[in-house]
Amino acid sequence: MDETILVVNCGSSSIKLALFDSNHEKQASALAERLNNPDSIAKISGDSVPVALPANASHDHALQALVNAFYDRNLMSREPASIGHRVVHGGEAFREAALIDKKTITAIEDCASLAPLHNPVNLIGINAMQRLFPDVPQVAVFDTAFHQSLPKRAFLYALPEHYYREWGIRRYGFHGTSHQFMAHEASRRLGKTPATTSIISAHLGNGCSMTAIDNGISKDTSMGLTPLEGLVMGTRSGDVDPGLFDYLAGRGISASEAHRVLNQDSGLLGLSGQTNDMRSLCELADHGHEPSQLAIDVFCFRLAKYFGAMMVSLSHLDALVFTGGIGENSARVRAQTIEHLKLLGITLDPDLNNHHGQYSEGHIGDADSRFPVLVIPTNEELVIAREASRLAKLN
Repeated sequence: MDETILVVNCGSSSIKLALFDSNHEKQASALAERLNNPDSIAKISGDSVPVALPANASHDHALQALVNAFYDRNLMSREPASIGHRVVHGGEAFREAALIDKKTITAIEDCASLAPLHNPVNLIGINAMQRLFPDVPQVAVFDTAFHQSLPKRAFLYALPEHYYREWGIRRYGFHGTSHQFMAHEASRRLGKTPATTSIISAHLGNGCSMTAIDNGISKDTSMGLTPLEGLVMGTRSGDVDPGLFDYLAGRGISASEAHRVLNQDSGLLGLSGQTNDMRSLCELADHGHEPSQLAIDVFCFRLAKYFGAMMVSLSHLDALVFTGGIGENSARVRAQTIEHLKLLGITLDPDLNNHHGQYSEGHIGDADSRFPVLVIPTNEELVIAREASRLAKLN
């Protein structure tokens, strides 16, 4: 391939890499998992031969090993033309993707207190790739940037004003690259332009969020200061009464322990007592496990409530859109959620829904549905690759 774009997504214990060509077609992808543990592993998709990693491999070790494997297996023949990095939190400093320089890195560091589990790891990936490719333009693409268009009435909490002014406490929103992709892809499938398309986009995976996109612009979203707010998720509680912290403190549970429980032991896992995996929950529910069915019920009910709430931010509605691992693959979740929206005149075609819209350009609503309902596979990597290529050419 003549020119490649490398996309880097560093998680707390994992790394995802993807290679795109100059036409933004994906050429290869790789994954390293269980980093900083004795059983670290890495592989390139479609290749049965694993990529060798040392025990307790760091992010630096894994990135070096995966890049070497791309070269050794003839997936890359030269330095990439540009490198795009997923960065979770950009605060108010970034309304769009940015070329990475000292100023950008400082701003990402300044946002670390808002995303302590994410931004420091994102910076590890940036620093490692700058050492490997010091002359290649690198670009940060922020999960929060797409939501910087939220009006104050949507992003402000009803707290003392100086909390926002002095400490930046406000709703930021996340999954912005996925929702941005939905805005463009939905408009294409509806035969419109992004600037005239209004949708409600539900990104449903282990993390879940919903966004009201009015004429291509994010106007409200379910996540807040952190990714904990909003919908029920795999292990995150979503919305809870803030008074819960004081109540738990009276039971001897510290704020840090409560925070851990709400992020890691709650959501689908907490309700079911079994798993955060929706496929497994559906199997358990089908075999009569009532807590698993209850977890699905709560998940779908909260999801439907947010669909209704997001409508108040739109001038019109062109479609409801499901994406993410659950949104794309669980016909059961989609059907149960839409069942709650019958009063709004939204209905599904069971056959199209069961086939996940594969033979209907993603459409799963029936002929009488007041609004179209779509299933669209997300492609955050593509958004990052496009932004990296665009900004590198402006450099």
